[in-house]
Amino acid sequence: MLQVTPNGPFGRERHPALPVLLHEVLHDLGECVRAGADGVHLHARDAAGAESLDPTVVAQTCAAVREVGRECGVDLEVGLTTGAWIVPDVTQRVAMVREWEGVDCATVNVGEPGFETVMATLVDAGIGVDAGVWAPAEVDALVASGLLPHLTRVSVELSPGEPYRLTGDPRQVAADVWQRLDAAGVACARLTHGDGTFTWPLVREAFALGHHTRVGFEDSVQLPDGRIATGNADLVRAAVDLRAAA
Repeated sequence: MLQVTPNGPFGRERHPALPVLLHEVLHDLGECVRAGADGVHLHARDAAGAESLDPTVVAQTCAAVREVGRECGVDLEVGLTTGAWIVPDVTQRVAMVREWEGVDCATVNVGEPGFETVMATLVDAGIGVDAGVWAPAEVDALVASGLLPHLTRVSVELSPGEPYRLTGDPRQVAADVWQRLDAAGVACARLTHGDGTFTWPLVREAFALGHHTRVGFEDSVQLPDGRIATGNADLVRAAVDLRAAA
């Protein structure tokens, strides 16, 4: 799967063409699907453009996004974030997640307090669980949760610098995570990607190993050659070219 991440938690300070409001996301996503994306990781926004986990906002967003996929003839996987910064209180967050409709898979960051509760809520709601692992040490917490049999996917998400102080070749850091997952017997699908300067080395590595991966303004606004993309579809097209080469 080539997933597109059109906005993340960011606004137009990241890129003038970053889509914030729903109609902007839908237009952008149509271009990305036509360019080759077959999955989307969304940060749903309310009418004012603020990130939201509200079930009404999520249902409206997912239904509209799924219609874009149908119009493009693609069975689009619709994924959401469950980021703790959006609703810090775990009890309130899981109450919202429990009422979600139209979500195929949701990413839960293993480094966030209460991640086990959020994952268990997704399982009960029949929503796929994507475990976001941001550093090798987080694999231990994921294993200790006892939720490995319920995972749909593990996303290896690596960022240079703080807070994990990751340096060097991102492929070596990712290999450490993969080895720990292998040792723990994790057999579900894997999505490997990175932020900033880690983005394109890990996209290439994901394609070489047959992992899912993702691109989009949430991760980087730069193309593989360092130029600034004009839109998310440019990043998708670049990834498609790399996949063909791999």
